[in-house]
Amino acid sequence: MARDLSERRSEIVYRWDLDKTYLRTEFDTLRDLVRTAFEPASRKRSFPGAGTLLREIRATEPAAIFILSGSPEQMRGVLEAKLRLDGIRWDGFTLKPSLRNLVRGKFRFLRDQVSYKLTALLRSRTNVAPDTDEILFGDDAEGDAFIYSLYADIVAGRVDQELLMKVAEEAQVYPDDIPDLVRIAARVPRGDTVRRIFIHLERVSSASKFSDFGRRVCPFYNYFQPALVLLEDGALDAQAVLRVGADLVVAHTFNPEVLVASFDDLRRRGYLSKRVVDRVSAVSQSIEPSTFGQASGPLLALVRAMEAARQELPEEVEVDAVREDYLTLFARDRARAKAAKRRALWTRDDA
Repeated sequence: MARDLSERRSEIVYRWDLDKTYLRTEFDTLRDLVRTAFEPASRKRSFPGAGTLLREIRATEPAAIFILSGSPEQMRGVLEAKLRLDGIRWDGFTLKPSLRNLVRGKFRFLRDQVSYKLTALLRSRTNVAPDTDEILFGDDAEGDAFIYSLYADIVAGRVDQELLMKVAEEAQVYPDDIPDLVRIAARVPRGDTVRRIFIHLERVSSASKFSDFGRRVCPFYNYFQPALVLLEDGALDAQAVLRVGADLVVAHTFNPEVLVASFDDLRRRGYLSKRVVDRVSAVSQSIEPSTFGQASGPLLALVRAMEAARQELPEEVEVDAVREDYLTLFARDRARAKAAKRRALWTRDDA
């Protein structure tokens, strides 16, 4: 059963990726990389609803919000400027030391995400209280679902040193980096504390491609969906979710059918229970034009659709972890990511 986080919001750490999770970033070609490197903060675009959701999360006064990005350290100034423009406040910001590794001749490090992100996550975990819950946001462009799940199960004590070393070798982590990774993993206090892993389907991958990661991983198509799941888990309240929905309607021209379809998709995939409907219904009287403006009609339509579907929802949601061994998962997820990249490039070439 999903743990209700309503009374633990101040003990949650959120970890967010940036590229393709928060920011619309292209990095599939050398031209993409150069353009991204020189693009000013004012030109960078975030995904609809991402900023609103992140600001609502900050309003819950969590233990911390950490940004973990694969962008090079040299982009810190422009990325921080973009987040400030969006009104985002964070507690830690880790960027990839690409230049330092290039100087050392580690050219493969540019594309490596496993050792970089996994080491950064584990190192950060050693600096928070052992019982701190975590909620992670990533995307389907690289291997975030795999890396985050592996991290969660290392922390939970379900991945031992031998398996970690095998995964590192399979991921072609530089041999001299593996001992450091293993040492950091050994120092992390053990606890089953990663509650959710949200994966933005920026590549428009099929959500079913992530079923082997279990329902702890929640693939999503738009930011109204993680808002609903966070409401299910008690990490957000219903008013916050309605504000995310209102932002999508007013600022990004989402129509009522999109909001309802977002709810229905999560319902069919088993991420929502009657609890989420009850929590939204309890505040439905507050949905008025004086509060939500032109979004009030679409939001009321959403509430009616949710209430009509309530009987089809379970009393509670089961949140399970990975359903495969990590070596099999790695090979399968790497193939998925490569196929998604090819599909994205073909789509751009045809446009």
